[in-house]
Amino acid sequence: MSNTRKALFLVAVFLAKVAQGQEVLTLDQIITEISQNNPSLKAYESLIKSEEAKVEGAGAWTAPMVGGGTFMTPYPGSKVIDESDRGAWILSAEQDIPNPAKTKAKKEYLKTRSETYLHGRNERLNELRTKARQLYFDLLISYKKLRFQKEGLGIIKTMRKLAELRYPYNQGTLGQIFKTEGRTFEADNMLEMTLAEIRSAKIDLNTLMHRSPTLDLEVDTATLVSFDPIANIDTAYFAENRSDIRHMEHDIYSMKLNINQMRQEAKPDFKIRFEHMSTRAAMMPNQYTLMGMVSIPIAPWSSKMYKSEVKSMSLEREAMQEQKEGMLSQMLGMTKSMENELITMQKQLSNYESKILPALNKNLKVSMISYQENKADLNTVIDGWEAVNMAQMNYIGQLQNFYQMIVEYEKNIER
Repeated sequence: MSNTRKALFLVAVFLAKVAQGQEVLTLDQIITEISQNNPSLKAYESLIKSEEAKVEGAGAWTAPMVGGGTFMTPYPGSKVIDESDRGAWILSAEQDIPNPAKTKAKKEYLKTRSETYLHGRNERLNELRTKARQLYFDLLISYKKLRFQKEGLGIIKTMRKLAELRYPYNQGTLGQIFKTEGRTFEADNMLEMTLAEIRSAKIDLNTLMHRSPTLDLEVDTATLVSFDPIANIDTAYFAENRSDIRHMEHDIYSMKLNINQMRQEAKPDFKIRFEHMSTRAAMMPNQYTLMGMVSIPIAPWSSKMYKSEVKSMSLEREAMQEQKEGMLSQMLGMTKSMENELITMQKQLSNYESKILPALNKNLKVSMISYQENKADLNTVIDGWEAVNMAQMNYIGQLQNFYQMIVEYEKNIER
């Protein structure tokens, strides 16, 4: 193999490894992977199955009781006048029989427990989705910032070279060279800081997806982030779509079933007991006892317990209903306020993109041309360069605030 072919082969292998190492993921792909692999979400799946297992045993009866011993047996040393006074051997068995209405009410209540964890999982997923969206947008911001910083670094390096070339011909000062050198090092530092932010965000995204933290990935930098408000949003929308509101609504329903279960305590339970007595006297017949028993829960000294519980839970349920209404009203007001702020921020960003940054870039270009033609000094160019850098960082800051508010808006409307 010739040296040229060997070189081409090595370059191809290198490019293949780079392509494998950098996986481009969209935001939807990342959220899907989090939903499938995040350990905290998998924990909820186990809890749901745990509660479902409890439902299967809700209708079980208590274990039967069996026993054995003696019945009406005289103490050792006592005088036995008749054979019948010797007592008997006894075997007994008893079984508690729960009221079917109680069993049914308990089963219906336990069924709601698994749904409680399902709603909890949806809440957790909304939190993780919000965090992933924030990290993804932070990466988009960091890449945009990186592009600005590289452009700025290239310009200041060019100015430094020009200053070094002109100094021997008395067309610049040594102070100007040192000034551009200092600005170059500052730009390098900012560049390194941005690269560190990118690495940290990638580590956090990998962690959310339950991947190796060091696994490389790339975001789709062509992603367009825009504000898309919900038309005619109202409290009914939040009641239907917010996982925490639906969780609260479910808890209110679950408490209703719990109250119903507690009310069933006013109904009696049953017990059956059977005893067999084998007499020790040969002439006496064997005997048995069969008893059916029923509890009396309406007795004043026992009814206070479940009546007070029913009253307490009913008041708690009313309080939860009022809290839900308050949360819905607060969410609507917060969302409308965010919509207003986002519209204003979107106009400000449009001004930066279409007016402020283009005007300052034109000023910098004019200053550079004038400097190259010996019509302006280097300080004027540096001032223009710093003005562009400051405006770009202000724009990045505004854009980051805009993205953060979009993340909060999307979390609030749970979309």
